Amino acid sequence: MAGITRDEVLHVARLARLELTDAEVEKFQGQLSAILEAVSKVAELDLSDVPPTAHTLEIQNAWDDHEPRPSLEHRDAFSNAPDREDDYFRTPPA
Repeated sequence: MAGITRDEVLHVARLARLELTDAEVEKFQGQLSAILEAVSKVAELDLSDVPPTAHTLEIQNAWDDHEPRPSLEHRDAFSNAPDREDDYFRTPPA
């Protein structure tokens, strides 16, 4: 599997609004490539007799009872937003 390119690291950093130094870009490029390589090894396994599952444990309805409660005020919800337009968070185009 091909590794992550420098441009891909910079693209993800821009989407996450992160400023990375050249050393950080190089470091993350190596780390992300290693992660993808490790995950790609799963494709080499024979999983034909493994049933699909959504969770490794036998869990049923693990949700708490629904209890309505007040939500955040708009000013609080948007207090740390780097960019906003009316009642929406603005994000850079993908």
